[in-house]
Amino acid sequence: MAEAFFNHLAQGRAVAISAGTEPATQVNPMVVTAMREVGIDISQQKPKRLTYEMLETADRAITMGCSAEEACPASFIPTEDWKLEDPHGQPIEKVRQIRDEIRVRVEKLIKEIRQ
Repeated sequence: MAEAFFNHLAQGRAVAISAGTEPATQVNPMVVTAMREVGIDISQQKPKRLTYEMLETADRAITMGCSAEEACPASFIPTEDWKLEDPHGQPIEKVRQIRDEIRVRVEKLIKEIRQ
């Protein structure tokens, strides 16, 4: 959700890539539904494993609850952990709340980057 919001709202001025230390095999269908509700289609996205190579050109990493430092290579660049709930297994109402919190945080991040 964060990648989709960022790339949508940044309008090409910056690019986000989403990846995880233990990615799922597919994008959560509830997340796809919640994002469609706000006009963003992520149905064709595929979860990716975070690699050191991805971070080589990154200016910043945003984690969403990466508490195992030894498994999270994002610690090698400026990193901020948003400590968000995982939408996996959550009802659509909770997924919407998580989605809306991510959007607020992404909007704030984009404003910080523009300054």
